[in-house]
Amino acid sequence: MDRISFRLDPALGRRLEDEARAAGVSPSDLALKVVREHLERLKPAETCHDVAKRLGIIGVYRDTPADLSANPVHMEGFGGGG
Repeated sequence: MDRISFRLDPALGRRLEDEARAAGVSPSDLALKVVREHLERLKPAETCHDVAKRLGIIGVYRDTPADLSANPVHMEGFGGGG
């Protein structure tokens, strides 16, 4: 495991120690938990493509043009464009 160190002002250090003591863990373990939770919240949301790929529904249609999603010719008549 990598080691990192940082400085806390005295009030924040006391608060971390108090919270850790109340939770029955070390200040280091509590800080690690908080950092993990924060970084997990920052993780980008799953995209529609990610969901479709995970569900295995990409490329399920047979006998369609290989460039169906990229060639504007295939979009003629849809959505008022083309």
